[in-house]
Amino acid sequence: MAIGMDVPGVDGLSDVVRVLREWQYDGAVVQLHPGDLGWYWRFGGEQTAAATRTWSRDGETLAVGMLDDPELLRLAIAPEVQHDEELARQLVEDLSEPERGVLIEGKVYVEAPLGSLVQDLLIKDGWELDEPWIPLRRDLSEPVPDLGLRIQVVGPEQAAERTAIQRASFDGSTFTDERWHAMAAGAAYDDARCLIGRNAQGEAVAGVTVWSAGPGKPGLIEPMGVHRAHRGHGYGQAITVAAARVLRELGSSSAVVCTPAFNVGAVATYKSAGFEPLPETRDVYRTA
Repeated sequence: MAIGMDVPGVDGLSDVVRVLREWQYDGAVVQLHPGDLGWYWRFGGEQTAAATRTWSRDGETLAVGMLDDPELLRLAIAPEVQHDEELARQLVEDLSEPERGVLIEGKVYVEAPLGSLVQDLLIKDGWELDEPWIPLRRDLSEPVPDLGLRIQVVGPEQAAERTAIQRASFDGSTFTDERWHAMAAGAAYDDARCLIGRNAQGEAVAGVTVWSAGPGKPGLIEPMGVHRAHRGHGYGQAITVAAARVLRELGSSSAVVCTPAFNVGAVATYKSAGFEPLPETRDVYRTA
């Protein structure tokens, strides 16, 4: 059977989330997680569906791509077909030719699983390696301590505080109350939690969202931020540990997070929270 590419539509997103959950396991290379799709869902189901691509053969989904931007595709491939030549060559064709409806013309990027055949073929076709990212992982087989930061699970009543922390943590953030509600209505949020960390005065000082992929599978932290007015007090470490603790309560086997290698502060924070660096990953890009 030929491999076909599809845009799933809003009704098909639940199946995409299910497939991405199935592909997560400890020891696998870090790739697109259902939580990545869930975080994108803040833009609404229709936009999330429009940004999603699936590749299937004989009714079986083999790869899922998410357009984080028109020039960046984040790609997940079923573990058993990451070296399938037919799939890899079809992906390369679809990613390289703008008329296929995946990536635009000009400089574009692909985040493919480390060591996958599609990454190798893109590089052979002249694509180049971009700056490194560092995935980090914390094993959750043992109980996770409480570092003393007061943690509140966010519901609709606390959405405004959660979005305000996000905007105060990341310059240029567009996370609004409306977008929190859109994210929370998505299929991926069924196994997710937003958390707020409060200091001794009750002020909201940090926020994080955690995404489970189901019992016994790695959970994702995306995103985590500390309010710019409350940095330097260890709140990043404390809320990251709290995030790991909540993921363990949700049944996750481990917690993973990924950050650019140049962000040495973030890397240090995650290490202080018990996360261990994994082999670095790099996007590949094609110049204009």
